[in-house]
Amino acid sequence: MQPPPLPKPAGVAAVASRILPKNPSGPQPPPLLLNLQELERFENLLVFARATVEGYFSGKHKSPYRGSAAEFADYKEYVAGDDLARLDWRVYGRTRRLYIRRYEEETDMTVYLMVDTSGSMRYAGEKRQSKFFLAAKIAAALAYLMMAQADKAALVLFAKKVSQFLTPGGTRRHLHRLVTELERVKPAQETGIAQAVSECNALFKKRGRIVILSDFLDETPALFDALSQFVHRKFEILLLQVTDPDELNLPAFNAAKFVDLETAETVQVDPEEIRVVYQQRVQQSIDDLAREADVRQIQHRLIDTRRPYVDAIEAYLGFRGKNEQTR
Repeated sequence: MQPPPLPKPAGVAAVASRILPKNPSGPQPPPLLLNLQELERFENLLVFARATVEGYFSGKHKSPYRGSAAEFADYKEYVAGDDLARLDWRVYGRTRRLYIRRYEEETDMTVYLMVDTSGSMRYAGEKRQSKFFLAAKIAAALAYLMMAQADKAALVLFAKKVSQFLTPGGTRRHLHRLVTELERVKPAQETGIAQAVSECNALFKKRGRIVILSDFLDETPALFDALSQFVHRKFEILLLQVTDPDELNLPAFNAAKFVDLETAETVQVDPEEIRVVYQQRVQQSIDDLAREADVRQIQHRLIDTRRPYVDAIEAYLGFRGKNEQTR
């Protein structure tokens, strides 16, 4: 007797994490980025981002804000959203123009945030938020952190190709526009990370950092072929892989019909019969992604949905700090 087939693999690595048990109640309206409990604490995603970042740093000795204890270097003209505490009023008294004090450690780095909006990012385990909404919150928090550190943030939304590109900016107005675009997204279409990355070669004019938030359910070789153009241009790259626990282990059902969120292809199987092989293949896919990234000096972090914001902030700070030291 032949064993039942595994759910359809996603790409060369044979990962089935794009699938989920079919919802018998039919299509559901997209949830808000913030659930009801969070809405009691946070007015919107921008407030959530600020609370997340500042909450992370509360009680820590090192401030997330750059220039607070660094050596003075020069001035830049004030623009809306700059820290008013750093205005030099003596210069204003002489020139009647507003200038911000800049410090030696400020680099005015450009960071390109790429967020996967494909159908597979809709997956949400029981009583958990979808992968996309986790990714959107992480992107908002990182954008807030980047601007607090005097970096400029750009946003790319993509599925099979780039659907939205916000050029780099570092003001509060730009941050508000960035999170507004995230709040508008309804994940759909098939994954095409390699194609989207290739399109960004013409969009990313200034060398900087690239942070990709995705489940990376695509052809791994094609992805790294596309990223090679940025490695050659000396970009620094961080891959943040967002997964749901169900995708790592399979949910505990006696029998289930799995539906591919991108192609609608279905397969019916008893999860217990395939669990061990499935887990091995998923882990192999993650390991392959991490190994290929490491070979190219690209950083990779698997995001734990139980503490996604802490994981993402620490990954970015480690990524940023490491690359600052090697400049």
